[in-house]
Amino acid sequence: MADPTKPKRAGKPDDPAALVERFRAAKARRSVWEAHWQDCYDYALPNGQLFNHVGTPGERRVDRLFDGTAPDAVEQLAASLLSQLTPPWSSWFGFVPGPDLSDAERDRIAPMLDRAAGIVQSHFDRSNFAVEAHQAFLDLVTVGTASLLMEEAAPGEASSLRFTAVPMAEAVLEEGPHGRLDATWRGSALTLAEIGRRFPGAALPPGLRRRGEDDPDARFDVVEAVLPDGIAYRWTVVLDGGSEEAVTLADGRFAQSPFVNFRWLKAPGEVYGRSPVMKALPDIKTANKVVELVLKNASIAVTGIWQADDDGVLNPAAIRLVPGTIIPKAVGSAGLTPLANPGRFDVSQLVLDDLRARIRHALLADRLAPLNDARMTATEVLERSAEVGRLLGATYGRLQAELLTPLLLRAVSILRRRGEIPDFIVDGRLVELQYRSPLAQAQGLRDVQATLRWLDTAQRLGGGALETVDAAATARWLGEAFGVPAKLIRAQPAPKPEEASHG
Repeated sequence: MADPTKPKRAGKPDDPAALVERFRAAKARRSVWEAHWQDCYDYALPNGQLFNHVGTPGERRVDRLFDGTAPDAVEQLAASLLSQLTPPWSSWFGFVPGPDLSDAERDRIAPMLDRAAGIVQSHFDRSNFAVEAHQAFLDLVTVGTASLLMEEAAPGEASSLRFTAVPMAEAVLEEGPHGRLDATWRGSALTLAEIGRRFPGAALPPGLRRRGEDDPDARFDVVEAVLPDGIAYRWTVVLDGGSEEAVTLADGRFAQSPFVNFRWLKAPGEVYGRSPVMKALPDIKTANKVVELVLKNASIAVTGIWQADDDGVLNPAAIRLVPGTIIPKAVGSAGLTPLANPGRFDVSQLVLDDLRARIRHALLADRLAPLNDARMTATEVLERSAEVGRLLGATYGRLQAELLTPLLLRAVSILRRRGEIPDFIVDGRLVELQYRSPLAQAQGLRDVQATLRWLDTAQRLGGGALETVDAAATARWLGEAFGVPAKLIRAQPAPKPEEASHG
């Protein structure tokens, strides 16, 4: 795997045949989802990887699609998630001193943590994170589950991090005892050159290597497994030989799983997530069928339905209804006559408008859309931010636990090992993660608004009411709520000049 964090060698690799059998069993359990996923891809993300048959990249997959409301809303929601959770080239996280540190210790390490957060942020910005994260969000919105592979780049590249959005056609997931998707299987078909690039030093059996050298386009089934092993993860890559014996290509151990798996919504008793597209799929299919019928009705209205006597002169197969056409007919026959349309389809537009409105509402396109009026009052801005936080609150909590936190912990682990940042551990006691994305700040605006109202009320009361306000502590709390860098917030008040002179 090109991520060698350098994975520590595992003591004894798992039996490759047993791993392949476990992968096949997990994939068989996933098969009940595949038809549902394929429907979601067909109607909402037609360029997604196929489950029901083998396709080629770039082929046209929109022959069954007549209404573009759902694909447009899916792209808007995925783009909104990227800008609200991990906005590119913007500081969407930080490291702050934890609650176990004293005020003096907090003042001492806060600048170091801010510098470390800036270094980690720069590696995210210089990597392909924005591109691959957007693809993962498209999968998340469409089928409810997504997988993002986070690897360590080779030395000398612009960033130490490299990301790959794993198609759900390749990812097979299992839930651990704590409800997390911590067991990941990836089944893919790779050429000999691709195996060499992804897994340097992998030893192929001589027969398979000769086959790959004779046919450079020959593909081999490779199973990549990352399974929890105590507090770490065991990584094993197995060549599935089919009728031949399975062979281990590489193995090792990671402190954090390189696969970051996350879900939109989890139903009780299910492993894979459910998506907003699944909820809106009946309306999406119905709107698609209504548009198809409208187009057929429009074709009939334009060209009409015609009838002709079989008089031996008129040949219906040779008739072309274009301007200037002369159609021969027998003397005394009716020739070609139009057939009256038995009904009209005027109600279709009313039905279609209602369906499209429900689709956009289910995919949040009407509530997360850009502002049409740039002139908004401060109250309107706060209310809109609160509405966004309310709509995405539950989803944001899941994404923070399953996507953002594992992503940042693995980035810190990689960059700390490479000496890019100081040696510290984000454990929630000495060092904490602070999320500064627009959605994270929107969730805290209610608390900020309540605090500001309390301060305004205390100021109006005057007298002893102002003595209850700890101005320094309030300013520190507001700074943390607004995502102000920790180096700008002093934990201890600065000594007064006369105190410093006597010191």
